[in-house]
Amino acid sequence: MVIVTRNWKEIDRKRGSSRERGYDNRWRKYRKEFLAANPLCVKCKAKGIIASANVVDHIEPHKGCNKLFWDTDNHQALCSPCHNSTKQADEKRGYSNEIGSDGWPVDGSHPFNKSKRF
Repeated sequence: MVIVTRNWKEIDRKRGSSRERGYDNRWRKYRKEFLAANPLCVKCKAKGIIASANVVDHIEPHKGCNKLFWDTDNHQALCSPCHNSTKQADEKRGYSNEIGSDGWPVDGSHPFNKSKRF
């Protein structure tokens, strides 16, 4: 077993401050308005759970692209647990593990959906 330790201070230094990444006063004002209009976590709501949203998430990571950063169609309201665990794990993995009511993965990128069905 390999144990990997990360130097989070170094990682944060390389990615820049939140202000340098675009999360400034303009974003904070927008975030407040967006969450007022979209108060529930969309991922929890899809599961029949009512949870307050407190994060405006970029559906597709903007990676510094200002146009994608401000694209309102690229925003969704999430609660912290969904944003900080489920969403980030999906991004690292490259697909969602969410299973639909039919028992199949809902994400077309899921490896199971790429195999032939008989």
